Amino acid sequence: MQVAVLTREYPPEVYGGAGVHVEFLVRELRRLVDVDVHCFGGPRAEADVHAYPTPPNLAEANAALRTLGVDIEMAAAVGGADVLHSHTWYANLAGVLGAQLHSVPHVLSAHSLEPQRPWKAEQLGGGYRVSSWAERQAYETADAIVAVSYGMRADVLDAYPFVDPAKVHVIHNGIDTTLYAPATADDALHQYGIDPDRPSAIFVGRITRQKGLPHLLAAAEHFDPDVQLVLCAGAPDTAEIAAQTQDAVERLSKQRSGVVWVREMLPRTQLAQLLTHATVFVCPSVYEPLGIVNLEAMACETAVVASAVGGIPEVVADGRTGLLVPYHSVPVEEFERGLAHAVNELCADPVRATTMGLAGRERAVHEFGWDTIAHHTVELYEALIR
Repeated sequence: MQVAVLTREYPPEVYGGAGVHVEFLVRELRRLVDVDVHCFGGPRAEADVHAYPTPPNLAEANAALRTLGVDIEMAAAVGGADVLHSHTWYANLAGVLGAQLHSVPHVLSAHSLEPQRPWKAEQLGGGYRVSSWAERQAYETADAIVAVSYGMRADVLDAYPFVDPAKVHVIHNGIDTTLYAPATADDALHQYGIDPDRPSAIFVGRITRQKGLPHLLAAAEHFDPDVQLVLCAGAPDTAEIAAQTQDAVERLSKQRSGVVWVREMLPRTQLAQLLTHATVFVCPSVYEPLGIVNLEAMACETAVVASAVGGIPEVVADGRTGLLVPYHSVPVEEFERGLAHAVNELCADPVRATTMGLAGRERAVHEFGWDTIAHHTVELYEALIR
C-alpha cells in the first residue's frame, strides 16, 4: 500500500501538536506501509519527503492564498498513491483535489476546527474565511475522518452536521515515551535561571488565543509566593498578541519573583529536563482537541493541571494523574482562580504531585503508544481500498 501524507508541518519545521503527531505517525506507519510525505517549506534531506515552498507568484498574497497555492502543487504530485491522508486545513484541500484528480480515497485527521477558532481572523484577516471554506470542502468530501479524541468527534459532528457519523473514527494522539521520559540532568534549569529548590509550574505552547496563556498569567498573580512560573512560550500568532503577552509577563514579574520566560523552541532533551523537574505542568487551553503536550508532561512523570476542555479529560485522569479545572461552565475569573488553586494545592503537597506524575507516566506508556495508533490507522486505510 502506498500512502501519501499531506501536511504543513514536518521536521525540522514543526511548531505545534499537529506537526508532532505527523512526525511520529509517519515513523510508525513506515513500519507497516510505504509512505511519501508532502509538506510545506524548504527541502528536506529525508528520503520520500517532498517539500513545497510558496509559489513565487503568490509570495505577497494573503497567507491563506499562499496555502492553497501549495495545496494545488501537492495535489498534482500525489498520483500513484493508494490513499491520501491530510492533516489540518492547511493541507486538507490538497487531499480534496488529489482524491478527485487521481480517484483515490482521502482520509483527514481532525486536529482542530476553524469554526471553533474565530480568533484566527486576527491572524489571517479575510483569509480566515478562505481557510474555513477549504476545511468545509474537506469535511464534505472526505472518505473518512480521524478524530484525535471523542471530544473532537463530538465537535466535528457539531460543527459539520452534514457529516455521516459513521465516517468519523476516533484514533487518539500518542507519545513516544522513550524520547519523553524522566530526565536526571538539570543543566537546562541552571541555563535558564530556574531554581531547582523551589516548586515550579511550567507552561509549554505557542502564543495563541487557543492556548489560554493570558488566563495562566492572570492565575499566576494568585500563586503562592514560593512557586516559580516557567513559560516555554513563543511563535506568537500576531504582533498584537506578542505585545499583550510581553506586557502581561512584565507586569507579573514586577509583582513576584521566579517568572522565567523561554522564548525559543527547546530541543527535546532540554524540554524533558524542564518538564521533569517542574512540580506541575499547566495547560490552560480554551480549546484543545487532545493536547499532546499533556502527554509529554505525563511521560516525564509530571503532574498536570489542565482546563477541562475538548479531549483533555481523555488524557488527564482527574485526581489520578492531575487536576482538571472547569472552563466552559464558569466565569473567566473563577477559571483563573481555579487554575491557581490547583497549582498551589499540588505545589504544597509534593508527595501527591509525585504520585500523580508516576501514574501519568504509566498511563502514557500503556494507553498512548504510537505503534497501536499506526496499526489502527492502517486498518482504516485497508477498509477504504478493499
